[in-house]
Amino acid sequence: MRTYLVTGGAGFIGSNYIHYMFRKYDNEIRIINVDVLTYAGNLENLKDIEDRDNYTFIKADITDKEAIMKIFEENDIDRVVHFAAESHVDRSIKNPEVFVKTNVLGTAVMLNCAKAAWELPDGTFKDGKKFLHVSTDEVYGSLEEDGGYFYETTPYDPHSPYSASKASSDFLVKAYIDTYHFPANITNCSNNYGPYQFPEKLIPLIINNALHGKKLPVYGDGKNVRDWLYVDDHAKGIDMVQEKGRLGQTYNIGGHNEKQNIEIINIIIETLLEMLPEDDERRKLVSKDLITYVEDRKGHDRRYAIAPDKIKAEIGWEPETMFKEGIRKTIAWFFEHEEWMENVTSGDYQKYYEDMYKNK
Repeated sequence: MRTYLVTGGAGFIGSNYIHYMFRKYDNEIRIINVDVLTYAGNLENLKDIEDRDNYTFIKADITDKEAIMKIFEENDIDRVVHFAAESHVDRSIKNPEVFVKTNVLGTAVMLNCAKAAWELPDGTFKDGKKFLHVSTDEVYGSLEEDGGYFYETTPYDPHSPYSASKASSDFLVKAYIDTYHFPANITNCSNNYGPYQFPEKLIPLIINNALHGKKLPVYGDGKNVRDWLYVDDHAKGIDMVQEKGRLGQTYNIGGHNEKQNIEIINIIIETLLEMLPEDDERRKLVSKDLITYVEDRKGHDRRYAIAPDKIKAEIGWEPETMFKEGIRKTIAWFFEHEEWMENVTSGDYQKYYEDMYKNK
C-alpha cells in the first residue's frame, strides 16, 4: 500500500485532494494528513473520511523539524504532496513574516526531512519516492490585459508578500532538484474554486454575502482577470503529475476559464437567482445592487492566465469543468452545507478542534 504524506490537508485544496484520492484509489493507498489547523484548516472538511483505517490526521506545524522528522521515521512515506501554505494576499500585506515562516521555512523543513528519509548512502534516492510542491500562478506576476499567458518558462515576478514567499519556496524546491537530484515536481495552478473554500476568498464570499443581503465588495474597477480552475480538476492534475510527470519538471495547471472579477460576481448573482426556488425568502436579498466598489488592493496584479500546454502534451491532463458548470456545482454544494458555512463564518469550527487537541 502506497503511503502519502499530505501537508495542509485540512485546507480547501488539500481536503478536496484527499477526497479525490480516496474516491479514485479507495483502500489501495494510505494518507497521513499533517495540518497545524490555522484559521484555514478545518477538519469538518474531512469528517466523512476521518474514521477510515487508511487515513491518519496529525496536528503538527511544518516548521517544526522534530515533529515532521518523527512522521518520516515512523512511517514509510512514498509520496509527499505539499499544500501547506499561508495563501491569502490581503493577510500577507498585513503580516508578511507569517508567510515567510510558513511558506519558505516550512518548505525547507519538508524538503530536508524528506531528503533525510529517502537518501541512500551513495547520494541517490530510494526508488518510487516523490515530492510534489503545490504552488501558484501568482509567482509569475501580472499579464497585459490583451494577451499572453504564463508558461513554465515565464520569469518569476511576484508582487505581493504572498507571491514572493511562494516564489521563494519554488526556488528552494528547484535548488534541491538541481543540487541533490531530489525527486520532486512543482505545479503552479490558477485560482481554485469549489467545495470547502474558506469564505474570505472571492467566490464563497460573494455567495455567502449575496444570500444574506450583504455588500459584495469589488476591488478597484472590478476588471482584474483571473483564470479559474475547479478544484477537482486540480486534484486530478496533481495525481497525474505524480504518476506520469518527469521528475524535476514544473507543470502549470490552468482552467481555461478567464473571467474579470466583476463578471464572476454577476455570474454568481444570476446563477443564485436561477437556482433558488421561487418561494425561497433569500431570492429577495440577492441583487446586483449589493455590488460595492472599494479601494484597490496594494500591488494588485491585473491579469493571470495559465497555458497548460505542457501538462496536456506530456501527461494528458486538461480541465474538464467549465466555469458555468463549476459555479453551479459549487453553489449547490454550499446550499447543501449551510451548517458548514455557519460554523466557519462564526468561528465555531476552530473552538471545537481547539478543545479536541488542547490536551494532545
